[in-house]
Amino acid sequence: MLFWGNYLGVVMDERGPQSGVGRALLGAPKQLLADEVYQRVGESIIDGTLPPGHRIRDAELAEKFGVSRMPIREALQRLERVGLVEMHPSRYTQVTEVPPQLTEKTLEYAGYFGGAVAAIAVPRLTETEREQAAALARALDEGLDDPAVLAARRGELLQYLSRHSDNEILDAVLDQTSMPLSRNLRPWTVEGAEREQMRGIHAALAEAILAGDGHAAERFLRAMHHVA
Repeated sequence: MLFWGNYLGVVMDERGPQSGVGRALLGAPKQLLADEVYQRVGESIIDGTLPPGHRIRDAELAEKFGVSRMPIREALQRLERVGLVEMHPSRYTQVTEVPPQLTEKTLEYAGYFGGAVAAIAVPRLTETEREQAAALARALDEGLDDPAVLAARRGELLQYLSRHSDNEILDAVLDQTSMPLSRNLRPWTVEGAEREQMRGIHAALAEAILAGDGHAAERFLRAMHHVA
């Protein structure tokens, strides 16, 4: 008998987890296990496998992973703190909705935060790193017809810049916000004539990165998110 844990990459039967993550987690430390559950469930929410309103019961989730409920609860509490779920104690956990105003606020935050990341990181990049970051900026064009792809490409660029910023504070903030950023911006679409304008912004951002101009990169990254 197979359980619905398969959406988490865990194959289950009556004996417990039989392959993939489930087997690997049996002997894992509790914190590592909680981190893995957090990542797996979060990704399933972001990609829509677990849609808004879906109910997640920690007892069932623990059964799917073949582990105790303690790391499951810890992971769900973390997901609640970043806004992906809401918990109803002793009952169930529910995937949250993403109302339009939340997408707008997230877009504003992403513009200001992403701009700050660019301003700090771009002047510190080596020539090779600038070329790699510029390629990621140009790859943003791939998502103009697909909000999910655009969210993914945006995340890749921000993570690259943050990781090469020589500033662990940026890394820590991005680690905490990357999931809600990706999830909340998935509904945002670039419409019609705006797509050509956005292509120009992406190209200008790539050129600013290649030039090592942090201020220009900040300006264009803000413009990407409709922030002046």
